[in-house]
Amino acid sequence: MKKIVNLKEAASIVQNGSMISFGGNVLHRAPMAFVRELARQRISGLKIVKTAGAHDIDLLCAVGSVESVDAGFVSYETKYGLATHYRKAVQSGVVKGNEHACYTVICALRGATMNVPFMPVKGLNAGDLLLKNDYFVVVEDPFSGEPITLVKSLMPDVAVIHVQECDAKGNAKIAGPKFEDILISRAAKKVILTTEQIVPESRMKLYADSIDIPGFLVDKIVQVPKGASPCSCYKKYDVDDQKLTEFIQAKTQAEIDAYLKSYEKLDYAGERMAMRR
Repeated sequence: MKKIVNLKEAASIVQNGSMISFGGNVLHRAPMAFVRELARQRISGLKIVKTAGAHDIDLLCAVGSVESVDAGFVSYETKYGLATHYRKAVQSGVVKGNEHACYTVICALRGATMNVPFMPVKGLNAGDLLLKNDYFVVVEDPFSGEPITLVKSLMPDVAVIHVQECDAKGNAKIAGPKFEDILISRAAKKVILTTEQIVPESRMKLYADSIDIPGFLVDKIVQVPKGASPCSCYKKYDVDDQKLTEFIQAKTQAEIDAYLKSYEKLDYAGERMAMRR
């Protein structure tokens, strides 16, 4: 099976109605090239799972691709304000926001890695969160008789993770903060990597004891330099303030489409690299 593909081929794995989880955290190492391709293809009905999202979720809400979001936090960092497309979509009822604490998203993903239908959550025993999210239920602990909260396990159909480097088999190393990327790679049914560069297998063998995502978990690899932009990628580039501001200030669908088009040359640069392999 061919693992190294272009962006369009990789995105074709995601079907309408898929549950999908994106790597990274807020404005850092989100797989934005892949997210933009989903937006261009107008994939619909996505059920997004992420501990802390920002531009990835906001962009997909802006093009009407989202059905629900399970997240502990969805907003830009202080300088950029709220994720307005996500907020409007939830307020209007277009998107169902299943509000979590970040920890409960992690527990729900851990349940998926263990192939169990739910996970106990220590510390969440009261509050409106339990009333608003149908994925929580409080039961009696059969051992202590005390109340214990359970969270429904969330098993994404696809996890999409951007990494600094991997080899042709998908063995990947993540530089800097790893966030929940290792966890979602174990929880999801399929894993797609977008990567800044594909390195020789001999190089990865030197780091065999510290590989974060083993190749046998990976279904597809897309080489996309600057694939997290306008978010940052540790040791590669910082947040692109100009492009992020351009999107946040976009008001019409035409402006959002123009924003997507402005990235096409960069996003599809990896196609030529894939064809040479």
